[in-house]
Amino acid sequence: MPETGSTALLEVKDLRKYFPIKSGFLIQRTVAQLKAVDGVSFAIDKGRTFGIVGESGCGKTTIGRTIIRLLNPTGGHILLEGQDIATLKERPLKDYRKKMQIVFQDPTSSLNPRMTVGQTLSEPLLFHEMVHSKKEAEERMSQLLSSVGLKPYHVDRYPHQFSGGQRQRIAIARAICVDPSLIVLDEPTSALDVSVQAQIIKLLKELQGKLNAGYIFISHNLSVVRYISDQVGIMYLGKMVEKGDTNEIFDKPEHPYSKALLAATPIPDPKTRRKRKELLTGQVPSPINRPSGCFFRTRCKYAMPACEKEYPEMVRIAEHHWVACHIYSLGEPDRIVEK
Repeated sequence: MPETGSTALLEVKDLRKYFPIKSGFLIQRTVAQLKAVDGVSFAIDKGRTFGIVGESGCGKTTIGRTIIRLLNPTGGHILLEGQDIATLKERPLKDYRKKMQIVFQDPTSSLNPRMTVGQTLSEPLLFHEMVHSKKEAEERMSQLLSSVGLKPYHVDRYPHQFSGGQRQRIAIARAICVDPSLIVLDEPTSALDVSVQAQIIKLLKELQGKLNAGYIFISHNLSVVRYISDQVGIMYLGKMVEKGDTNEIFDKPEHPYSKALLAATPIPDPKTRRKRKELLTGQVPSPINRPSGCFFRTRCKYAMPACEKEYPEMVRIAEHHWVACHIYSLGEPDRIVEK
C-alpha cells in the first residue's frame, strides 16, 4: 500500500465528512453531528483497486462521494495526482472532474430515462471539450460501446430498452468516456443477478488493464471484493478499523470486528457453518451517539478498560497491514488469538 509522500495516484489523509442534525421549525439549530466519515486515510496507485467493506451505514458510500467531490469534505486532504482537491472551488475543480468518475449502484436511477445512450455519452465529452465535431463524437461513442460489449446501433436507444446488465455497461461507458485516472465503483454489481455480476466484474478488470485507472470498489459482497481488490479497508461507524493487502486481511484478519465480519460470509456446507464461531453480538450503536473510546467495544468480547477511554490509533503490524485496536497499540496481541 502506498505510503504518505509517495507518488500514489490518490492519497486520502484524515478525511472527515460530518452531517449536521438540526432541530426546530422556524428557527433551526444544530443539535448534533452525524460523523459519517471520521479520520479515514488510505492511498491507491495507478492500475490498482482499493476495496471498502463494512455494514450498512458505516460510511462506505460517503467516502466515495466525498473523494470525487459530490459531497464537500468537512476536513482532511484528498490528493489526486499530488493536487489537494479537498478545498478547490468549482471552477478550478472542473479540470479534475474528468479525472475522477463514479459508477452508481442502480443503473436504472443513474441514467436519465429521457436521454438516449448517445446523448448520455456525448454530454461529458462535449462538456470537457474532448470532441470537436459530430463525426468525432460518433466515432468515440462507437468505440466506447464496443469496449463495454454493446453494439454501435445501441446509441439511439433509451435506458428502458436494455436489461439491467446492459444498463450498467452503459453507466461504465459513461464513466470511462473521459479517460479518468480514478473511478469510484459504488456497489456496481449488487442490483444484478449472479451471472451478470461475473460479466461486469470481468469487464471492469479488462478496462482497468487498458486504462491503468485506480478503482475504489465499495461493496457488501466480500467474495467479489477479495477477487477484484489489491488492498482493502474495513469500516465501522465512520472509522477504518483495519486496512492492508487483500489476501492478508482476508486470510488473517486481526481486528475483532474484521474477524466477525469475515466470519459472517455465507458458507454452503451446513456442517462447516455449524462449527463456525459467532464472534459478533449486539446491535450497531447509533452513528449520532457513538460509544466513548473504541466504538466497537460494546460488541467486542476482547474489550478492556482502555477501550472505554480513547479511540485506538492505527498501528502497523506488518509491512502491508494496519489495525486500529488497543490489543495491538498496547502490545497484547495474544488476547485475540482464537483457541
